Amino acid sequence: RLLGRPATALPHDNNFWSFSNGKITVDLDQVPKLAKPGGAVRLEGDIPNKLLVVHSEDGQYLAFDNKCTHLGRCIDPVPGTQAVQCCSINAATFDYQGNVIEGPAKSPLTMHPVTIKEGKLVIKIG
Repeated sequence: RLLGRPATALPHDNNFWSFSNGKITVDLDQVPKLAKPGGAVRLEGDIPNKLLVVHSEDGQYLAFDNKCTHLGRCIDPVPGTQAVQCCSINAATFDYQGNVIEGPAKSPLTMHPVTIKEGKLVIKIG
C-alpha cells in the first residue's frame, strides 16, 4: 500500500475481452478470477479508461473506473465486504454503488452498467 500498488494483479493476457462500439465484452469462461464471488480483474489497454470488474458477494458484476477520486490511484475490492478501496495509504473506501464511505475522497467512483448475455459480460462505456 505504501507504494500505491494494487492488490488486483493485471491478467497475463487480454484475450478474454474486446472493446467495440462503446462496449467491452468479457468472456466469463476465460476469466477464472471472476468465477466466484469476491473475485476481480483489471482491464487495461485499448479502452478509454482503466476498469476494475468485481464479482460481488451477492453474485452481481460491477465495473468501476479504476481510478480513486482522491489521488487517482487504482482501487481493489476489500475481501469480505461490499466495498472497494484505494491502494494508497489514505485508503479512500467506496461502497458497491461507488459512494464514498470512508477516507479523504470527496466524490464517488465512476461506474458503468453491466449486463450478462450468453455467458459474456457487456460493459457499456460512456
